This record gives sequence, structure tokens and C-alpha cells, in this order.
Amino acid sequence: MTSIAQAYPNAMEDKAQLVSPGDRRRALFGSAIGSMIEWYDYFLYGTMSAIVFGRLFFPSTDALTSQLLALASFALAFLIRPIGGIVFSHIGDRIGRKKTLVVTLSLMGVSTMLIGLMPTYATVGVWAPILLTALRLVQGLALGGEWGGGLLLAVEYSPREKRGVYGAVPQTGALLGLALGNVVTSLLSSAIPEADFLAWGWRIPFVLSIVLVFIGLWIRHQIDETPSFRMVASRRTTKRVPLFTTFRDHWRSVLVVIGAKVIETSTFFLFATFSISYLVGLGYKRVDALNMVLLAAVVAVPMMLFFGGLSDRIGRKVVFLTGTVVMMAYIPAFFWLLSLKSPMIATIAIVVGFSVIWSTYGSVLGTFFAESFPADVRYTGVSLGYQVGAALVGGPMPLIATALLASYGGSYVPVIVFLVACGLVSLVAVGLTRDRSGLPLDD
Repeated sequence: MTSIAQAYPNAMEDKAQLVSPGDRRRALFGSAIGSMIEWYDYFLYGTMSAIVFGRLFFPSTDALTSQLLALASFALAFLIRPIGGIVFSHIGDRIGRKKTLVVTLSLMGVSTMLIGLMPTYATVGVWAPILLTALRLVQGLALGGEWGGGLLLAVEYSPREKRGVYGAVPQTGALLGLALGNVVTSLLSSAIPEADFLAWGWRIPFVLSIVLVFIGLWIRHQIDETPSFRMVASRRTTKRVPLFTTFRDHWRSVLVVIGAKVIETSTFFLFATFSISYLVGLGYKRVDALNMVLLAAVVAVPMMLFFGGLSDRIGRKVVFLTGTVVMMAYIPAFFWLLSLKSPMIATIAIVVGFSVIWSTYGSVLGTFFAESFPADVRYTGVSLGYQVGAALVGGPMPLIATALLASYGGSYVPVIVFLVACGLVSLVAVGLTRDRSGLPLDD
């Protein structure tokens, strides 16, 4: 099959073509490792919200109320993520991607470690949920700036004909972070009695994250600025206020990015977070639910790299739209399969939905976003659109789904309707765009 890059033989080469293979490998590795650490910290909170935070920090006579409050604290961070995206993308578009990523990784590591040292409601009363939520907001602030920078570290170093694969790598970091968090939580749940896990066992994964952060900072210290930012800096074309330029000249692209993000973020948190509490509510063992998501996350890594490479051959738009349509058709079957209460069938259902179908559009999302903006406002554009989309749907998704189940007597039909509506929004947003796969990123 003729690649899209071959269809434009006269196109100017990207600045990244002049980068040495060693620099490119270091950038790709730094992007993946940093992304994995950030998302490990971030998802760890989501996992604990689903299984222990309700009882420890939001106690109530009603278990459902405690669960909803814990999930609400998880969702709150998504409201602060756009602010983090704006603040750190301003620095990234004006001063550099590398400096920004050092700050965001440090912020995430410190706040996560402090969560592991937090006193519970039984010790300090109402201050426990207040302090926990405050640290969760710091996590959201850090991730708001991290995602865009980590993505651009990979994409702006990539060769034009492999941009889809490179853009998928930081996305796999998110899956590896989720998997790592679930591995640690699952091992602790299996090795420690329930009473000890609630008393102190849950703290271990949070405190240990500071070790990963130091490793990530050391790796990123070895990486130079991206070719795209060096080009902007050498031409002295950095914008004084990138956010204003983005709103003025690229608002349509921001809206497209927000719309595209809706299906990706809603279905990601369907599988990664909501499914754990939903399975436990159906009677599945907590360890089994964690292991199902863990397996799906691990299998999704090679699938994302495959679909990222496929998008380099047939285009980002085709891959994204096909995956979205298939997911909309699959969601009703997914809930029905879980209702059969068979661990093997539930595992297959999550692997098919998460590892295979979600990976189609999840793999190309970052590259598609990066290709939608010029270098001088790229960090701002991708961060703003991504984080606003996540705040509108991603973070609230477990809370919305849990509330819908409670309101409709446990029926999952309203949840299906909600997710299909998310798919329709993304179909319209991406369907109206031009596919820039294979074209030079900056010239």
C-alpha cells in the first residue's frame, strides 16, 4: 500500500529529519517514561477512589454516598487540568518544552507522595477530605501541563513518515502507568489482609512514586529542546501570550480537539476506572476486577503502536472515525457481557473494548492534535483542547455513570445512551476536519 507520506514527494522535510537517531530515541524514551510516571500517580488516585477512599476519607451511613463523594474528588482534578494546561503551555510555548516537563513531573511526584502520608477522617475529621482534595487538585494542575509537553517531545522529534507511531508512544505511557498502579494495588490487596490494607497498605503505592519521579527527572535531564521549538526560538517568533493567539487564530481547531477528545476520554474512564467499581458492585472480586483492567492495559500497548503505524499509512482520520463507530456499536454488548457475571467473559469484554477498540482512536489522538496547530502555539492548542475535553466528560464519567445507575434502578441503558452521545460528538468534530497525516509538521 502506498503511504500518505509517499503521496507528497515534493513536501518540505520537517526539522526533525535533521535530528540524530540517538537524540530521537532519548526523546521518545523520555516521553514514554515521564508519561508513565505521571499517569501512574494520577490513575492510582482513581483506583483508590473506587475501592478505599470512600470509607477512609468520605465516611457516611450510606455506602453509595461515600462512593459518589470519592469519585467526585477524583473528577474535581479534571476541572483544574485546563488551568494547568494554560499555565504550563504558556511556559512551554515561550520558554521551552523541556523546562516545563521538569516542573510538572516534580509537582505530580510531591503531591502523590503527600497523599500517601495523609491522615484519614478518623484521625483529623473533615480536614482529611479537604486536604486530600487539595492534593488531588495539584495532581490535576501538573497533569494539565504534562500531557501536552510529553506528547510534543515525541511528535516534534519524530520523522514525518513515523509520526503516528511516535505520537502513540506517550499514549502507551498512560496505559503503562495504569497497569503499574493496578499491579501494585493488586499485589498489595492479595498479600495484605483487608484490615491492614485499609489501615496502611493503600499508602505504599503513593509513597513509592517519589522514586519513579527521580528516575524520570534524571532521564529528561538528558534531552535537548525539540526541533520545532528550537526553530521557533531561532526565528524569534514565539508569541507574547500564546493563549490569545490560539483563541484568535485557531479557535476552530480547539473546538475540534475538544470534540475529538469526548469519545476517547469517556470510554477510557469507562474501562480504566468505572468498570472496577461496577464489577465489584456486580459481585466480582476486587482483585479480579483490577487484574482484568491490568491485562487490558498491557495488551493495549502493542495495539496502540500498531494503530499508530497504521495511521501513518492510511491516515489518522480514517483510523479515528472507524474506531469510534465500532465502539458505539460495542458499548451495549459490553454491559450485557459483564452482566453475565462470568470472570472469563468479563475479561474478554474489557480486553476487546479497551485493548482493541479504544486503542484505535486512543493511539492517533495525540498526533492528530499536534498536527492541528503551528509550532508557536502547539503546546497551548493541544493542551487547551485536550484538557477541556477531559474536564467536560472524562473526569465526571465515573461519577455520571454511577449516578445514572443509581437513578435508574441499576439499569445500564442510560449509561449506554450517554456514551453513544459522546461518540456522535466526536464523529462530527473529526469528520469535518482535514487529515494532515504525512504532511510536514512545521513547514
